Amino acid sequence: MTTPSSPLITLRDPASAAAEAYRTLRTNIQFSSLDRPIRTLLITSTAPDENKSITLANLAVTMAQAEQRVLMVDCDLRRPSLHTIFGLPNEPGLTSAILEQRASELPIQATAVPGLSLLASGPLPPRPADLLGSRRMSTLLERLHANADIVLIDTPPVVAVTDAAVLAPKTDGVLLVLQAGHTRRDRAREARQILEKVKAHIIGVVLNNARLEGGYSY
Repeated sequence: MTTPSSPLITLRDPASAAAEAYRTLRTNIQFSSLDRPIRTLLITSTAPDENKSITLANLAVTMAQAEQRVLMVDCDLRRPSLHTIFGLPNEPGLTSAILEQRASELPIQATAVPGLSLLASGPLPPRPADLLGSRRMSTLLERLHANADIVLIDTPPVVAVTDAAVLAPKTDGVLLVLQAGHTRRDRAREARQILEKVKAHIIGVVLNNARLEGGYSY
């Protein structure tokens, strides 16, 4: 159940222009992967407060509404927020699964949205990049494929720390989130260069808070 202040606009006001924009984003991602199927999609930004986690959460909702099995994984091991958005506990989670490395079920939590689940971050480690770049993380990603049609991965801003750059080559695609009137152009260029340097597959950019053009509904 959403509240009037919920960041999940796709649930709070599904008829809004913003919700329609997320559905358009979902469609664009689907078409971009016709020749190269995307099972794991990493979402990052250039700096904090560009709403990357909210973007991921709303995109995940629209994908689940299209009858896909969607798994969100909070790999922002510095400022995790997906559990807060969906009102779920943060432990146990990703780090618990990596450190325990057992064949038991992963601590995946169902959300209130049918078909949408979350693997929260779990306890925050002292060196997140080392954990995300480990072989255990690669093994875990392979296990996650069996639990969903698509896995959406939230990471810290790519320019601020190395976490996203370490994890990006392990995924099928990267979506870069920018914010109109906030993201600096040099930061956006730097983010693209960092991702290209590690040979990440950048499928596109999301521009948040862009001003509506006259004559368009989104």
